[in-house]
Amino acid sequence: MKRVQNKLLLAAAIAALLAGCDGGGVSIEPETVDNSVDNSVDNSVTNPGGGSTDENPCATIESSSVQGEFSGGSCYYTTDFVSAANPLTEDLYLTALDSNGAHVFSGSLFVGESYSSDSDLAAAGISEGGDGVKLEIEAGATIAFKDNSAFMVVNRGSQVFARGTETSPITFTSETDVLGTVGPEDVSQWGGMVINGFGVTNKCQYTGSIGGGDLTLDGECHVAAEGSTDDNTSYYGGDNNADNSGELLYVVVKHTGAEVASGDELNGIAFDAVGNGTTIRNLQTYSTYDDGIEFFGGAVDVENYVALYVRDDSIDIDEGYRGSITNALVIQSETDGNHCIEADGIGSYSDGADYSTLISQGLNSRPVIDGLTCIVSAQEEGTHDPGAGWRLREGIYPMITNSIVVASFFADETGVAGDNYCLRIESSQTRGEASAGTEVALTSNIFACEDRTKTDEDSFNVETWAVDSGNQFATISGEVNPTSNADTDFVLLGGSPAMFTVDASAQVIDGVAPTVSAELGRAYLGALEQDGTDWTQGWTYGLHQGDRAQPLWFE
Repeated sequence: MKRVQNKLLLAAAIAALLAGCDGGGVSIEPETVDNSVDNSVDNSVTNPGGGSTDENPCATIESSSVQGEFSGGSCYYTTDFVSAANPLTEDLYLTALDSNGAHVFSGSLFVGESYSSDSDLAAAGISEGGDGVKLEIEAGATIAFKDNSAFMVVNRGSQVFARGTETSPITFTSETDVLGTVGPEDVSQWGGMVINGFGVTNKCQYTGSIGGGDLTLDGECHVAAEGSTDDNTSYYGGDNNADNSGELLYVVVKHTGAEVASGDELNGIAFDAVGNGTTIRNLQTYSTYDDGIEFFGGAVDVENYVALYVRDDSIDIDEGYRGSITNALVIQSETDGNHCIEADGIGSYSDGADYSTLISQGLNSRPVIDGLTCIVSAQEEGTHDPGAGWRLREGIYPMITNSIVVASFFADETGVAGDNYCLRIESSQTRGEASAGTEVALTSNIFACEDRTKTDEDSFNVETWAVDSGNQFATISGEVNPTSNADTDFVLLGGSPAMFTVDASAQVIDGVAPTVSAELGRAYLGALEQDGTDWTQGWTYGLHQGDRAQPLWFE
């Protein structure tokens, strides 16, 4: 009966997701405060200069007449132009430069000012995304930073409009990458990106509930973002899960990472309480020191995400995130990478604490993930921890469907059992809802790891629960290549490179047809279908021949 209830709930969630897709867009909206945003309104910047000029195509701060220096085909900006202590206070347009030129910033790029109190926000006239500064970036542009002391922050109320295209993506990277001196898997060449919104985070206090539509802040909400030290400090949080921080379309973020303090590490992109009025579609994080993308609350939806060579968690969730992730391809390095998903439900979680009220308010993380492919390396000594699949903990209520985890391309040669697991479920709240409720649901997923699961609670058998919920584990011992070219008893992936799910009729698990298949309106498992539309073509880096520095390690 529980599995039927789960499927009904999942069907409703996925149907809502599919109904929101019109030529690639996603508009699934978990229950949120009624603060809807009209995404049809174009709030982007108009290029004040009408494009680049022959003399100097670099951007100008109009209020101070400070302009970037044009040299060798690139534009160079000092801290007199912008920095953490000198943030953008007016709209700015960055054009695409000819001959592979880049906009190179010697300091951080802070878009808009940071405010730590309601009174300061009110005095500045800022209550939602669109009230502050707007940064617009032309398709094909490259934005680069000198070193990992520099990073990019979009503050609350401000917006970034980075609208790349399939043939002209927008790249955020390091100067070393622009100069061609960076290795394909080098990280920490610059800091990374932080986007702060007015969405809900369970680090703050609320009355009412999300499900009841009456969630209201109880006091103020100003949570210090990652990277916050001295002038670098910025804040996020509010009660508007429909907040709009702009658009990222066909965007690639490369070579990021900086450890600001112990436990405070910059990611590829941190989405801090970012609302689902924001559009994120066709996004890649490449060679990052910490997480690929991390969500701290909010409800922003992501469609078509690629994580390649992420050293920590490719998808990290915390503080009550309620958005959707649709179509995601995660490929770890052969020798590095931690979790494909590490997902927490409650910020600053403490074992034994009573979170019943918070969960009844709907404030714990409740992501909807559909169509995920995880290719995990069986290494034991990565930068952070061993390669693994999904770790779900700390009161999270996830729905994950139509996905696959493969950690069998190469055998674990260390002899350490249990670390390269496919699935781990922790915390009494998450296990309890999985056992007796309907809001933790994993359905139509295939796991292929020698270490199937990991648990810290013998009374909850993760594998048994997962199989009863409509998932399947392949039997893996040592190296088992999941393609028809290598092992006819296990066929799941194909294509060149082998990151595409083969047709259901060709799939083989343990010598026979799988017991699970794509459901809930989806035609295939995983992020990509062999002989189907390859949404990674043309704009991603590192996957396809002709636009990468090295082949994928399992080719």
